[in-house]
This record gives sequence, C-alpha cells and structure tokens, in this order.
Amino acid sequence: MGGRPRLFVAGVLLTAMVAAAPALAQKSGGILQMPNFSSPASMSIHEESTIAVGIPMMGVFNNLVVFDQHVAQNSLASVVPELASDWSWDEGRQR
Repeated sequence: MGGRPRLFVAGVLLTAMVAAAPALAQKSGGILQMPNFSSPASMSIHEESTIAVGIPMMGVFNNLVVFDQHVAQNSLASVVPELASDWSWDEGRQR
C-alpha cells in the first residue's frame, strides 16, 4: 500500500479534528437572546397584513368572535363569542 491512501486518511482525520474544535470550545448555560424580527409599522390590524402586526396587536384588540382553540378543526360550529354576546345573519340578503 502506497503513501497516498495514508496521506488521504490523515487529511480526513485532521479535517474532522479541526471541524470539531469549535464544538468542544462551547460551554453550557448562558442566556438565549431572541430579538424581535420586526417592529409593527402601525397598530392597525385592518391595514397591515403581516404577523409582525397581527401577533403583537391581538393582545391589544379583542375580536367579536374567535375560533374555539380546543376544537381540532375550525368550522362554523367552533366559532365562540369574545366580545359579542350573540350574532345572526340573513342568508337571503344579497349585497
């Protein structure tokens, strides 16, 4: 067996050792910092359509109705009141 295969194996091992060195230098513990990825452009959830506005502002604004979070699939039967006390609609009325 020539020197080339041995040199190749040595090169692979050296590369693996160099790649593993940063992982060995890490220490456990510390603080996970997660900066907010975006600031809402405005507080208008009717004008903005991104999660950067929708998620933070849902705690500020209440909905008339919401979907029941304990039901596996959203349907008309899973609509529950949040601010509304009751509601109805007229299927015969056309706009």
